[in-house]
Amino acid sequence: MQTEHNIRLTSAEISQLWTSYMNDSFSICFLKYFLNNVDDAEIQPVLEYALQLSQSHIPKLTAIFNKENFPIPYGFIEGDDIDINAPRLFSDSYYLRFLLRQSNIGLNAYSMAVSLSVRSDVNSFYTECLTEIAKLHTMTTEVLLSKGLYIRSPYFPIPKNVEFVKEKSFLAGFFADVRPLSALEITNLYSNIQRNALGNVTLIGFSQVAKDAKVKEYLIRGRDIAKKHVEVFSQKLSKDNLPVPMAWDTDITESTTFTFSDKIMMFQVTSLNSIGIAFYGASLSTSPRRDLGLEYSRLMVEVGQYASDGAKIMIDNGWLEQPPLASDRDELANKQ
Repeated sequence: MQTEHNIRLTSAEISQLWTSYMNDSFSICFLKYFLNNVDDAEIQPVLEYALQLSQSHIPKLTAIFNKENFPIPYGFIEGDDIDINAPRLFSDSYYLRFLLRQSNIGLNAYSMAVSLSVRSDVNSFYTECLTEIAKLHTMTTEVLLSKGLYIRSPYFPIPKNVEFVKEKSFLAGFFADVRPLSALEITNLYSNIQRNALGNVTLIGFSQVAKDAKVKEYLIRGRDIAKKHVEVFSQKLSKDNLPVPMAWDTDITESTTFTFSDKIMMFQVTSLNSIGIAFYGASLSTSPRRDLGLEYSRLMVEVGQYASDGAKIMIDNGWLEQPPLASDRDELANKQ
């Protein structure tokens, strides 16, 4: 029987720990650059808190890896992957939106990690991370609200009575008798618009400072995909006379100076692709209207192909750090 001090890490725990290390090393690079350019006195402490969290995670993750004789991921390094002294590429308001997106992702990721972590040290680490990211989310939201930058979902009439669906037309979405969007469908559309709008701004900025021609072309393609997805979702809201979130193209400067390495930008885009597919899948599962289901299915395929092409670029350049893999039992069996 294993005692608590020598319980091995499960595959689920290893996957979460490895991903956390990669994401924190990425965040440290970006947050240092943001802090070196930020002007707003209200935004600076939020960035400092976010950086403090990522920096505090690295030694804790390293200690767990060392305890298991697990190789420390390479991740990203200041100097190689980012020039913190480069001219400003994004505005202070972009930094806030970046933090809001990262904290939203973190809330989902850390809650899953807590549910998957059995060993006490790993579970304690992710429980602490969940509390920290909730605080960061609150801090970011409060500053966005104070500056009038927080984009709320549309207000919704309170139902007068409890009702049950009586007609199969509730599922329809292609012909004349199309019901209004449900509250959850509106939430999905609104969230996906905001994620793609921020992705569009990010990709515009990245494309300005990318050095490799194929990477630049890939980023421009992603920019156009994100813009198109915003338009698709916005049309769904407009048909129901619902407001559409504003665009944020003004959050980008005209800098073309080296700021981020092509490697770290491709990592970020790859991560956003994976997260986007996950959110589209969740939206699909909670959107009964068939027209919405068709759109999410179609757009997921497009993002999936884009993600696959990005992975090929990373592999060709030696940038894709391999996640932990299961043992190849066939290969082991064939060894002499």
